[in-house]
Amino acid sequence: MPELIAPTTRLHASWLEARAEWPPDAHLDGHGLHPGDDVASAAGFAALVARLHAEADPFVEPAAGWVHCTYRWIVEDDRFLGSVSLRHRLNDALFERGGHIGYGVRPSARRRGLAGWALGGTLPLARSLGLDRVLVTCTEDNVASARTIERNGGVLEDVREGYRRYWIELA
Repeated sequence: MPELIAPTTRLHASWLEARAEWPPDAHLDGHGLHPGDDVASAAGFAALVARLHAEADPFVEPAAGWVHCTYRWIVEDDRFLGSVSLRHRLNDALFERGGHIGYGVRPSARRRGLAGWALGGTLPLARSLGLDRVLVTCTEDNVASARTIERNGGVLEDVREGYRRYWIELA
């Protein structure tokens, strides 16, 4: 059974195996990676994990242009399968394109319903933050993600600049 867990250095090797399944320049939705992150070394990966934890801490000021964000990893039998991010509020850029929740599943673990399961598992956490609805977006051509969002109650508001924008009511 998969589970959603807080990021941990314990899964470094498995995380790297998952990363290798994507093209080198791919954006990994929901993973919290920044350009230049050193994920190959143990120290660099530990710094990434520490930053992911700090981004959720309301007592730590987010970087300019960023918002507080909670990350959870999709893990099964100590194997990293993907990641989900929950942004605690929206700034202008997130309102247009990124939304409250982002997720990504490693290519070899797709078509198992993990993205939908992780999205659904993140909604109670969003509710606990006081959100009464969340925005979830996907590119206009990402039919699988659109279905995932719709299966979790997403109602299409509109399409802006190639992004489908869905709202999920939590109340």
